Amino acid sequence: MTTTSFRSPLTERGLRVGVSIFVRRSGGQSMWENGIFQNCIFLVMLLLRSPIVSETYLVVGGSDATPADAKDFLAGAPVAIIDMNEAASKLDVMIEMSAQLAKEWTVAFRERGGKIVSMRVGNDYVIDIERMIFDKPQGLLISGAPYHEVWTLAEYERSCKPYYESTFRAPVRLMPHLWSPLVLDREMARLRPGQRFEYQPSKRRWRAGIFEPNICMVKTSFIPMLVCEIAHRENANILEQVSVYNTFHLKEHAGFNNFASHLDIVRHGIATFEGRFPFVEAVINHVDVIV
Repeated sequence: MTTTSFRSPLTERGLRVGVSIFVRRSGGQSMWENGIFQNCIFLVMLLLRSPIVSETYLVVGGSDATPADAKDFLAGAPVAIIDMNEAASKLDVMIEMSAQLAKEWTVAFRERGGKIVSMRVGNDYVIDIERMIFDKPQGLLISGAPYHEVWTLAEYERSCKPYYESTFRAPVRLMPHLWSPLVLDREMARLRPGQRFEYQPSKRRWRAGIFEPNICMVKTSFIPMLVCEIAHRENANILEQVSVYNTFHLKEHAGFNNFASHLDIVRHGIATFEGRFPFVEAVINHVDVIV
């Protein structure tokens, strides 16, 4: 496999790199809606530390929204926020992440010498198969955009790497998973100023929380629920409560109901099935251990 080098005479002044992020015109977004928004923040934080990058931006894309629409959602972002038009003339490298780039934009950007990467941090192979088979809304859009490279996580080497190579017709590079406590610490400081975000040993029985989104077979609560079930069967004094978040929509599903109703954590009144809540709010108020 050949890979694309991003070193050029431009690196003498440093590369100007953008990361796309989806912003709704109507506002009302939260960093806790999904993982990819936080991935965008962590990626630009990394780029700020690169010796060959001189400028880093978050690029508003995927809708009619403008940087002004992102002022609340991206308040405190570590880099400046620009729109697609400014990105087209300013950037040397564009990383598609949260907002997918239009094919026409990528073609024009390449023609003026820009490099384009698509960074995939979800299991698109499994998600796309399920969406096709079960008649769900479309997931990954294969637009024919001419990417120089696709970046994905090591956990998807077997499942997604060949899929991306075939569909995007571009070399795929495995990248490390990025994470920082920045977003978590900021939210904790807002909700509980002066308190530390950490486990406080005090309780004889734990309140467990399960936070899988339950949107596809690789993001389900089944295994964590079974882990709690085994723990409860072995020692009924371990768990006080098991809160299974993001499952409220499954409570009336016949298959899920049949599975859950045969578990002791349900039959003994320990498990509850909850909606979707901001992670920090759930953890600081209702959870001692995460499964």
